[in-house]
Amino acid sequence: ELLPAQAFQDEPFLSAKGLTNYWGYNPLNYFAVAPRYLGPGGIEGFRQAIASLHDAGIEVILDVVYNHTCEGGHQGPTLSFRGLDNHSYYRLQRGRMRFNIDDTGCGNTLDVAHPFVARMVLDSLRYWVEDFGIDGFRFDLATTVAREAQGFDPRGGFLDALSQDPVLSGVKLIAEPWDIGPGGYRLGGFPAPFAEWNDRFRDDVRKFWRGDQRGAHALAARLLGSAEVFDEAGRAGWSSINLITAHDGFTLADVVSFNDKHNEANLEDNRDGHNGNYSDNCGAEGATDDPEILKRRARRQRNLLTTLFVSQGTPMLLAGDEFGNSQDGNNNAYCQDNEIGWLDWPGADQDLLSFARRLTALRRAHPALRQPRFLHGRVRADDGAPDVIW
Repeated sequence: ELLPAQAFQDEPFLSAKGLTNYWGYNPLNYFAVAPRYLGPGGIEGFRQAIASLHDAGIEVILDVVYNHTCEGGHQGPTLSFRGLDNHSYYRLQRGRMRFNIDDTGCGNTLDVAHPFVARMVLDSLRYWVEDFGIDGFRFDLATTVAREAQGFDPRGGFLDALSQDPVLSGVKLIAEPWDIGPGGYRLGGFPAPFAEWNDRFRDDVRKFWRGDQRGAHALAARLLGSAEVFDEAGRAGWSSINLITAHDGFTLADVVSFNDKHNEANLEDNRDGHNGNYSDNCGAEGATDDPEILKRRARRQRNLLTTLFVSQGTPMLLAGDEFGNSQDGNNNAYCQDNEIGWLDWPGADQDLLSFARRLTALRRAHPALRQPRFLHGRVRADDGAPDVIW
């Protein structure tokens, strides 16, 4: 799964600080590859990269940002949509039409409920599938694209159009099921065949291995693919995208090395980023030479990875977690195009990498770890045994 590859723009406030947008969640053009990702081969080189991944048996899912654009709020730059038809492309405040509704925290909200905006988004999605071979999409702040005038609607115009499209109905669809707008948290609310990022899995698994009280009950539900959230309306057992970490937040190594975020390099006085990390430094904040703390951290990382790979649902592994990559406690490295945000390949923990490989082989070898249907302890018709036993 690739972070946004559609052309994007650095935010003015980052440029003023001498920082850049490293992640790409600030789209400028939905029909162009970000120039910084084009090598000597240009567009054809990007296309060949996807083909090479396919040749290796790897599908490619693209993170797409159809919830806002880089034009920001009403004081932001006029680059495209605002100058073409501000009233149609963006949601605007009632009675204050000069001002944007900001359900995204990025200054504006794209009005995907507008028929011509919806058509643009659908055309864009088809372009990436048909011209580049993209196998699916993860929708950033997906609640925004599913919000109609009356609020979130899992059967709204855009989602219905997506499910009926002859091209897009056949690709993988993943929702980040929240935004900061009214009624924005919608975990479990998206229709089949959507899968969804499951933040409850992330938080409950971290809490359990940290040793929080009453953590086992919540862990049991996460091991079973969060069936209490997703098992309805014919949804499949893989609907929960289980994650311990993602690009947004601590890396796995930092989950076991820091109690608090350390985002000073972002130049926002450490105010940005999540505060509820449910992490545990295992006895010392950050780097340490204490062998007992290092041993405890190594074991904790393996505990977390194992839980991820033996749980029902779809496991998602953050790049670098398989070899212990750290961001020095920065849990919002979106503007760190440097050693903080880059993967430390030379410093890879080869023992942890070997362990992660064994886990992926274990999951592949045992179909019981990747059930297509949810398990509830019900008696099976073929042998009279319950489908899961504690």
